[in-house]
Amino acid sequence: MFGYITLNKPEMKVKNLEVYQACYCGLCHELQHRFGVKAQLLLSYDCTFLILLLDGVYEPEEAERSVRCLRHPIVRHRETVSRFTPYAADMNVLLGYLKAADDWKDERKPAARLMLRAYAKDYRKLKSLWPRQEKAIRKAVADLGRLESVPVPEEKDEILRRLDQAAACTGRFLAEVCAPRNDLWAEDLRGTGFYLGKFIYILDAWDDREKDRKSGSYNLLAALEAAEPEHAEEIVKEVLCDMAARCCRSFERLPIVKNVEILRNILYSGIWVRFNERSV
Repeated sequence: MFGYITLNKPEMKVKNLEVYQACYCGLCHELQHRFGVKAQLLLSYDCTFLILLLDGVYEPEEAERSVRCLRHPIVRHRETVSRFTPYAADMNVLLGYLKAADDWKDERKPAARLMLRAYAKDYRKLKSLWPRQEKAIRKAVADLGRLESVPVPEEKDEILRRLDQAAACTGRFLAEVCAPRNDLWAEDLRGTGFYLGKFIYILDAWDDREKDRKSGSYNLLAALEAAEPEHAEEIVKEVLCDMAARCCRSFERLPIVKNVEILRNILYSGIWVRFNERSV
């Protein structure tokens, strides 16, 4: 998931970029405060988006500070935090831990094993604090593992059917992460997260297709490119457009005024940056 839910900076107003950066810095310090310096290595734009989204829906009070940090030890910079900053920090670590668990199970990556040891106590705490979200993420990882244990098909329609099933695993857990409460807005927050999660899975598979083809790793879009070499990119773009449109439809039903320009920059433009870079 990490790294796709980001800005299109050239299209961002300076004042909105400052708001975004202050939120990002607030998340960084919250990770340090709750989990130690090690957690700052997990800092992600994806969870910055989560804060901006939830702040936009619920408009909680914010605290603003002028701070120095290890990255900016001389010049003070602005950071903001709200009551959703700790939630986003928790989700950041929970997602990182369960991704490491999957990496260790599938590929026996030494770095993943180190992370599991470093965050074992934190994970137990987060599992107790956020049982619904933890269960959704863990189930999605397990479901995806089962889907990926079946040989990759060779026929286009079956590839796309399996792709939709796999992408829905990411969609289901991101839906729960985006809805911390079961309230009036939960359905559209889940809809936003669900289709955004599907978009991310598909884009990540497209990004990794060459690497996965060489390593023999599971990748449905590497198979699609082999089956439809002249049309694969067009097919993938069409599927991504559908997921993005459905995501934005749910998002636009939310009562968001605060941060709306930043969020629209991300959902209508920023999430496409990686795809467009590789299509040039």
